[in-house]
Amino acid sequence: MRGDPDHPANYGRLCSKGVALGETMSLNDRLLAPRVNGAETGWDDALDLVADRFSSAIAQHGPDAVAFYVSGQLLTEDYYVANKLMKGFIGSANIDTNSRLCMASTVAGHKRAFGTDTVPGTYEDIELADLVVLVGSNLAWCHPVLYQRLAQAKVDRPEMRVVVIDPRRTATCDLADLHLALESGSDVALFNRLLTAIHEGGAVDADYLRHVDGFDATLRAAASEDGTATNLAERDIRFFCDLWVRTEKVVTVFSQGVNQSTSGTDKVNAILNCHLATGRIGRPGMGPLSVTGQPNAMGGREVGGLANALACHMDLAEPAHRDAVQALWNAPAMPHQAGLKAVDLFDRVADGTIKALWIICTNPAVSMPEADRVRDAIRGCDFVVVSDVTERTDTAQLAHVLLPATGWAEKDGTVTNSDRTISRQRALLPAPGRARHDWDILADVGRRMGWPEAFNYSHPSQIFDEHAALSSVAAGFGLDFDISGLRALGQEGYDAFPPTRWPVTLAGTIERFYADGGFHTPNGRARMVPVMARAPVARTGPRFPFRLNTGRIRDQWHTMTRTAKAPRLNQHLGEPFLQVHPDDAATLGIEPATLVEVTSPTGRCVLRASITDRVTRGQVFAPIHWTAQTAPTGRVDALVASAVDPLSGQPESKAAVVALAPFAADWFGFAVSTTALKADCAYWARSKGTGGWRAELAGTTTPGDWEAEARRLFDLPDAACQSISDPSGGIARLAFSQDGLLVAALFVSRAPVALSRDHLAAQLGQLLDAPLAGRPGADRPDPGPALCACMNVGRNTILAAIGSGEAATVAEVGACTTAGTNCGSCRPEIAALLERHQMLTAAE
Repeated sequence: MRGDPDHPANYGRLCSKGVALGETMSLNDRLLAPRVNGAETGWDDALDLVADRFSSAIAQHGPDAVAFYVSGQLLTEDYYVANKLMKGFIGSANIDTNSRLCMASTVAGHKRAFGTDTVPGTYEDIELADLVVLVGSNLAWCHPVLYQRLAQAKVDRPEMRVVVIDPRRTATCDLADLHLALESGSDVALFNRLLTAIHEGGAVDADYLRHVDGFDATLRAAASEDGTATNLAERDIRFFCDLWVRTEKVVTVFSQGVNQSTSGTDKVNAILNCHLATGRIGRPGMGPLSVTGQPNAMGGREVGGLANALACHMDLAEPAHRDAVQALWNAPAMPHQAGLKAVDLFDRVADGTIKALWIICTNPAVSMPEADRVRDAIRGCDFVVVSDVTERTDTAQLAHVLLPATGWAEKDGTVTNSDRTISRQRALLPAPGRARHDWDILADVGRRMGWPEAFNYSHPSQIFDEHAALSSVAAGFGLDFDISGLRALGQEGYDAFPPTRWPVTLAGTIERFYADGGFHTPNGRARMVPVMARAPVARTGPRFPFRLNTGRIRDQWHTMTRTAKAPRLNQHLGEPFLQVHPDDAATLGIEPATLVEVTSPTGRCVLRASITDRVTRGQVFAPIHWTAQTAPTGRVDALVASAVDPLSGQPESKAAVVALAPFAADWFGFAVSTTALKADCAYWARSKGTGGWRAELAGTTTPGDWEAEARRLFDLPDAACQSISDPSGGIARLAFSQDGLLVAALFVSRAPVALSRDHLAAQLGQLLDAPLAGRPGADRPDPGPALCACMNVGRNTILAAIGSGEAATVAEVGACTTAGTNCGSCRPEIAALLERHQMLTAAE
């Protein structure tokens, strides 16, 4: 896999997930034919059933008795057809998206301030800025290509300053001149303090305020807060405010730490208020920049993917907008009010209001807050359709009808990134088996439900052309989204379409919005919004004294439907974990690498303890990726309550309340096998490795016969077994071979198993001619756990280069080992190893 050096978003750079995409395209777990109640069937039978059951539910209970739940990983054309079918023809707005979980608060904040969901600036502004403020964004791990653009800009212009605002010290902080570890949820208090400093420091742009309403009221609200809610030192607040005030070219990048909050919309507006007051918006190197959490969250926003929106940024609540969309679609019915947002949608599934549910390209049984309750709601729904690439997701296993969809390598259409650049995605491979494109499946159901003309598409270029035509209608209402200049590209022009930033009008393109006003409100003026800090809805207390922050790790994506197939992506952090501050761990008796039982008012998890000062006392962090297929007790969103922002409907995923306790494991184990393991102990986490599978295990009761237990675990009733055991010490080591080759091994102890996991996994398929060791011999270097996924370089290899004196900088480590020379998201960890080595050397 190689990046396109001419693409304006990445200039050829790929992150670790991009580099590993080739490893995810195998068909070994693909859904290749429709299934009804578990039995393979043809497309006609499957889609006739879908059309009939949805039509029957509508006829008996009305259009609001059905719902779609879709995904920011769909292409724009897929998204467009889904919204057209639900809103224009079924006549309900009950279509929402997992993008509700990542950027709905930004949409609401943009609309309050600008009148429409406009991203004013571009990626280039990050490189042109003199100050970049990253708020609630671990850019190094979640947007690593963009992070590398920022890192290179800082190398080119050392005077550039970077501030990170995040309760946790993340990999992104390696680049920061200042890290503000504020209290969870207190962003509004900090930016209100900044707005006050802007006024006191004389940085208000009086000329620009001619384009803005609400300044005085917003300043009064801001001045009533003193910043104490942030829990930051006064000197740090002053330093940040002074830096922001005296630096004209400032870009504020914000992401999930802002959005995923019960006050997320207010946080967005607190940031926008500061840029509007100073006029630092829409000019090169300055402005607010929301970076989304999914590859096509923006495309979904553009076609009205949210339950309260219409295509092309038109508004479902505006009668003129509804009438215009209905006229262009020649649609029989349009809803007059917003549909059910994600949390409400699954509440209505749970209480039986929703009779038929179609879930497309997402896994809500894992990713929604209160995931256990959502899983049970889907299981109890009268009729559930799931379109996906695999049947092996928690959600797919609950479906009555499974529809095989094309995946990334087979899709053909467009996506839009966070700075409004539309890119063509072209298929690399033909659709496998009987898989079909999502837009094609949806259109076929639309035709079967009685609307053949409206859904008579045979190529995605036809959908794009219709979308572009609709955008000219939106432009007539004075809205921002206008790609009318791309109408009638035709299939040839569409296939050759280069990356293009919208708007693209008949008169040309616009790079940035709002440098000279021109907002999309009725009076053309922006709105500053008075906001006040509000604590998270869930309050800590004696029962649940810790605040849980959730998020992503570097090498995995969402619920790992695709990334878990790439062995290199499973090696860096291979199981669910909980970061706990050392003082909290000591108080609770939690030892490093042991297991922690985490409970909340809504669920329970068991996670591996990671003792670190990257979180502050009273705060813990866990990643979101693991599922019932990969680690049943690691489904972290089961811990998260479904409290939402009252305006955006976005759940609060960064501030759940939890209790911690050591998990009383009687034994710990590590296993490798050439085939998938059948684990059913109290704790297990399974991942795909090179040459086979690996699993972390733990139990509360020790088996009486480890060989019998291991044979059951590996399904190897007849394989030769080599075993060593010490029952009094709780130690067992078993290796299984067939035809002399190692096919499985299990190491057990009463404490977390200490061995070289990569070394043991690498022995699979090798000749077993001596007792199996958990570490390589003296004549074989142990690379250690993979730290650089792109180049597959182990931690010990990097330490050896540092210890030898060959490498004293991150760049020199790269020259010696290749680590950090691709996407660079591992460079902060390499820097930490260098710093630790230097400290130890100085202490000697």
